[in-house]
Amino acid sequence: MQLPERNQPCWCGSGRKYKKCHWAFDEKLKMYENQGILVPSHELIKTPEQIEKIKESAKINIAILDYVADHIQEGVTTQEIDNWVAKITKEAGAVAAPLGYEGFPKSVCTSINEQVCHGIPSEDVALKNGDIINVDVSTILDGYYSDSSRMFCIGQVSPEKQKLVDVTRECVEKGLAKVKPWGYLGDMSQAVHEHAQANGYSVVREIGGHGIGLDFHEDPWVGYTQQAGTGMLLVPGMMFTIEPMINMGSYEIYVDDSDGWSVYTEDGLPSAQWEIMVLVTENGYEVICY
Repeated sequence: MQLPERNQPCWCGSGRKYKKCHWAFDEKLKMYENQGILVPSHELIKTPEQIEKIKESAKINIAILDYVADHIQEGVTTQEIDNWVAKITKEAGAVAAPLGYEGFPKSVCTSINEQVCHGIPSEDVALKNGDIINVDVSTILDGYYSDSSRMFCIGQVSPEKQKLVDVTRECVEKGLAKVKPWGYLGDMSQAVHEHAQANGYSVVREIGGHGIGLDFHEDPWVGYTQQAGTGMLLVPGMMFTIEPMINMGSYEIYVDDSDGWSVYTEDGLPSAQWEIMVLVTENGYEVICY
C-alpha cells in the first residue's frame, strides 16, 4: 500500500489526517518489521466501518448456533441441522459460506465423535445418545464473513468425552487470554498447546484457524504449535479465528477418500473443537463471534 502524506486523509477511512490517525501506528509497524518480525499487511487490518459490518454478519452466525443449541437432540439427523442453518441464513438475507466453497455440498459442517472437521450433513446420520458433535457455521452478509463453531453433547456422554469437550473449550479460553496488541500469535498458540498436553491430549497440526472478515480464509494461518514470542505480530484491527482441534489420542488425521472432505482421527478416538472470532483491540481483544 502507498502510504499517504502526513496531512492527507488516513488510509483507514476515518477521514482524519494521517499524522493524527495511523502515522504513529505505521511507524511502530515499520520498527518491528525492521527487526525481522512478521507484521500484518494493511489489507489484514480492519477499519471501524468494516468491523461494524462484520459484526452484523456475526450476529446472524451466533443466532444460528443459538437455534441449534435449543433444538439439537438425540434422533436429529445432521441433514436437519443443515436445513435449520440454510433456512435461518436465507431468512436473514445472508449466505451460508460453506455452500459451494471449493465444492463443499452443504451449508454447515457437522463433525461427530472421531470426525475432526468438515463433516458433511446427511439424512442417513442421526445423532445418538453419547455422541459429541461440532457444528461449524460460517455466514456472509453483504460480502462480510463470520465464522464460529460449538460442541454439543447428546444425551449422556461418557466422562472421557465430556472432559475432552470441556478441556477443548478451556484451550480456547487460555489462548484468548494471551491475545493482546503488540503481542505475538505464538503467545496464543503455546497457551492452547500446553493446556491440551497437560490434559493428555494432542493438537491437530495440519488444520488451524485463519484471518477472516473480508474473505472466508485470510492470512494469517493460525496453528497451535508455535512458541510464545514467535509468529505474526498482533496489532489493533487484526481479526482471526481461534479454533484448535483437540484429539483424545494421536494428532494424526486423514481425509475420507469417499467424499474428499470429512477429516477423521487416525486412531479412531474422539476429537473436539470450539471456534471463536477475535478482534485485536487497542487494549486487548473483543470476541466478535462464538
